[in-house]
Amino acid sequence: MMPSRKWAIPGLAGGVWIFAFLVSFPLRAAGEVYPEKPIIIYCGYEAGATLDVTIRALARGAETLLGSPVVVENKAGGAATICATLLAKKKPDGYTLGSIASSALTVQPHLVKVAYDPVKDFTFICQYGSYLYGLCVPADSPINTIDEFIAYARAHPGLAYGSPGTNNPPQIAVELLAQCKGLTFRHVPFKGGAPANTALLGKHLDFVAGAGQHLQYVKQGAFRLILQLAAEKRDPGYPEIPTLAELGCQDAMPSKYMIVAPKGLPEHVSAKLDDTFRRVAATPGFQSLLSNLNIPSIYRNRHDLERNIPADIAWYKDFLTKVKPKQE
Repeated sequence: MMPSRKWAIPGLAGGVWIFAFLVSFPLRAAGEVYPEKPIIIYCGYEAGATLDVTIRALARGAETLLGSPVVVENKAGGAATICATLLAKKKPDGYTLGSIASSALTVQPHLVKVAYDPVKDFTFICQYGSYLYGLCVPADSPINTIDEFIAYARAHPGLAYGSPGTNNPPQIAVELLAQCKGLTFRHVPFKGGAPANTALLGKHLDFVAGAGQHLQYVKQGAFRLILQLAAEKRDPGYPEIPTLAELGCQDAMPSKYMIVAPKGLPEHVSAKLDDTFRRVAATPGFQSLLSNLNIPSIYRNRHDLERNIPADIAWYKDFLTKVKPKQE
């Protein structure tokens, strides 16, 4: 007797389910299905810093594309070396990433002892922007130009300035300005640009070596920008402001907004993350955010950075061997 339709259909459905399970099981066992749980991104700077603001925007966009929560946790300190150290020890499964300034890899290992290798311990995911640095004084300062600043600094040695930490590009640039022009400053390091800017607003500093977030205060009229630091050319948004190189001084190399992972990240996970962040970074909303923060939109993928970062490391090694900035 032929089986009834009542029993044939459930049997067929069960067979399809079993087949689907058998097909998907090897993929899950091999970790091919990604993501299956929330992703955590360590941010190397404090809440409110430009790196924090931008990575949170990228995380929100990535959540939609990946279909999984993407949570940002701040791990500030040591010019992003604390974040890099924590990340290097994590499992390379794509569920713990890091958002850092490239200076944590290109500068800090030449100046301080770090618990990671800048190339061997990380998988580069992408770069999505470049820092713009600037020397700012309070808007009510009698100083209006860099020439007036240099003259004032010579007459008042020991001016106090803040930066997002010791031995980052803007701080290096200020010390190179000091060496170039025979000036003496007192550096006050902070865990990011936001608290340094707050200190200048409170008149606890004479000037600040800003790492991007200073520009919102320039736009608001609270700060006066008088010099571009670690810049290859003048900022189109402030074409009247000269660069450090234009003063005849050596300058620092700009740092990059980067997303990295522990070394050993599977290629398919790296490619998916790269594609996801690239698509979010290209959206009008994110481009508008970068424009408002005056951050140049520069996207480089893993393979670009595998060539670019080692070159930056070699440049800083040579640069800092010849002209090592004053350390605090």
